[in-house]
This record gives sequence, C-alpha cells and structure tokens, in this order.
Amino acid sequence: MPHDHDHDHDHDDHHAQGEDAPHSHLPSEPALRVKALETLLVDKGLVDPAALDELIETYEERIGPRNGARVVAKAWSDPAFREWLLEDATAAIASLGFMGRQGEHMVALENSAERHNMVVCTLCSCYPWPVLGIPPVWYKSEAYRSRAVIDPRGVLAEFGVALPEETEVRVWDSTAEVRYLVIPERPEGTEGMSEEELAELVTRDSMIGVETLEAPR
Repeated sequence: MPHDHDHDHDHDDHHAQGEDAPHSHLPSEPALRVKALETLLVDKGLVDPAALDELIETYEERIGPRNGARVVAKAWSDPAFREWLLEDATAAIASLGFMGRQGEHMVALENSAERHNMVVCTLCSCYPWPVLGIPPVWYKSEAYRSRAVIDPRGVLAEFGVALPEETEVRVWDSTAEVRYLVIPERPEGTEGMSEEELAELVTRDSMIGVETLEAPR
C-alpha cells in the first residue's frame, strides 16, 4: 500500500539504476503532468501563478494540518474544550476559526489505550479540509480505501503502528455528510507543555488515525 512513510522502494530503484541515472532526479510522471498543465494555464493567462502559489500555501500551511494540530493541542490542555469537541466537534472547531467547505459536519474521535480509531472514505476521498488540508495521495488510493475496512490492523502495521491485541480498532467511513478528526493519545512526558508546543507534536497522519505519537526527546 502506498503511503508517505514508505521511501524504501524509491531508494532501491535509484540505487539499482545508479546515482547518476538521468531519471533519478526528475519528478514523478503525475508531478510532470501537473507542472505541464500549470504551465499551459499560466501561458494562456487563465491562472495567475502568484494566486496559485497562495492557494496551495493556504491549504498546505494555514488551512492544513496545523489547524487540526491546534484543535488537538487545545483538547489535550483544556478539559472543557475536549468535552465540547467530543459532543459537538463542528461548533468547537469553528470556535477556533476553522470552518468552511468540507468541514461543515465534523465528528471528533478520541484514541485511547482501549480503542484506536482510524478514518477512511470508501467511496471517494471525503476529507476535512479546514483542519487537515489537502488529502494525501495514499488516502485517495483504492488500496487504502478497500483494505482499511477489511484489514485495518494490517494497514496500520504498514504505517508502523502495532497495537496490542486487546486494543479495539474502529474504522470510520467519512462521507459528504460527516467527516472525522482523530484526537491521538497525548504522549507521555508532555505535562507542562504549552498548547503551542503540544501542537508541534501532532501530525496529519495521527489525526487520520494511521500514526501514534511518541514522547518528545
């Protein structure tokens, strides 16, 4: 299954071809197609490159995982907000200024030692853009969408997540009607950290439920 943690295949391919192989430093074919399309639209005056860069930066940085990380950090730090988030995630998240298309109907899922939640969209790629930004390629892949439901523990293992047998695994199917945000377990050793510091520990994958967080070193 393709996902962001799997870099071994690329490394092996480059090594087999030799470090000086002509294609080893070129972007992938989909990336080349996107670049070609972008160039064509810019040349025709249909797209302002500055506006395009601003849009991408907005979703990757400002309307992206950083927003979700702030939600999680506040839930870890503020018991009242955590309770509100679990009861009415849409309103709690909106109170922090994170709202809009693809985030109208949110549900928060809390991971614990007893239960691990992970999210998938089996039909397409429904995803909470206001708090997680642009969905990763693997989230939209047919392999993840099908196997996450059939073999969630196997999928988690491929992401490097090994859970105890006694931990219940629940898979939630994101739809156009409802989207999910996973609140990962707070790592040990983070007592006394500020919300800003805690937010730095939270990753996009942990808020989808395919990664667990480790204590800061």
